[in-house]
Parts: sequence; C-alpha cells; structure tokens
Amino acid sequence: MKNRSWVFLAGGLLVALLLAGVVSNYASSHPDGLDSSLLKGCTVDADDNIVGGSCPAQQARDHEFADSPLADYGVRGVSNSFVSTGLSGVLGVLVTFAIGAGGFWLLRRRGTTPTAGTTPTGGTTPTGGTTPTDGDTTTPAEGDSATSGDVRSRADAAS
Repeated sequence: MKNRSWVFLAGGLLVALLLAGVVSNYASSHPDGLDSSLLKGCTVDADDNIVGGSCPAQQARDHEFADSPLADYGVRGVSNSFVSTGLSGVLGVLVTFAIGAGGFWLLRRRGTTPTAGTTPTGGTTPTGGTTPTDGDTTTPAEGDSATSGDVRSRADAAS
C-alpha cells in the first residue's frame, strides 16, 4: 500500500476514534423514532419510565446481552458515565476496524509468480531470445559479451 493510503487510513481511524470517544457523549438522550413510536399511548416521567397507559413498550424485556461488558453504550465497571460512554465507543471502533482489516487482509490480492512461457507482470518480455522450456537451452544473443568472448577463445585455440 502506498504511503499516501496509510495516511488516509490513519486519518480516518483517528476521526472515527474522536467521534466515538468524545462526540458520542453529546448525543441526544431522548428516545429515537422507534423508541418514541413504541411509547405512544403511555405516560412517561422525566426519566422515560412508563408510569401509565398502554403501549407496546410495556412488553419490552432485557436483551440477551444486557449483561455484556459493553451493554447500554457504556463499559461495565467504569463509574464515570462520560469515560464509560467514550471508552465503549473507542472499543467499538477498534473492534470494527480490526474485523474490517482482517477481512481485507484475507481477501487481498496475492502476487503470482510467472510460469514458464509466460511474460512477467509489467508488460515486459524476457531479453536474450526465447523463454526456456523443459529441455531447451538458451543461447546468448548475438553481440553479447559471452558470444564474442567464445568466438575469440575459439579463434585463439585454432591458431
């Protein structure tokens, strides 16, 4: 990967970590569209607890992973809510990045070595004649130093 690509990737990761670690703490604590539609027909108090009425949200139950370390946008065991929310966001970004990078690593293009009789990558062809195949021997091209040296040594031996 080019150096410029690494800078772009590192910059994107840094922005994601900043958003997840700091800016996520300033997100609205009010229910989103789905939550608010499920609360229609119910009366809620200031802490969004249902105190009366009839609505689908009354049948809500805890999720199977409610006791997991990163449940409810926080890290279990961290008492400071700002740090807990930021830390869970940072951990989520890092886990997502690791899974994505691992997937790209598995799917990456792997270099192949050229086989006999094929041209190497880059569009170049071998110099010095043909590409050798099984049982063939290559001969130096005319004008090569090996050829001219062989001719001279034969001429010296003949005289």
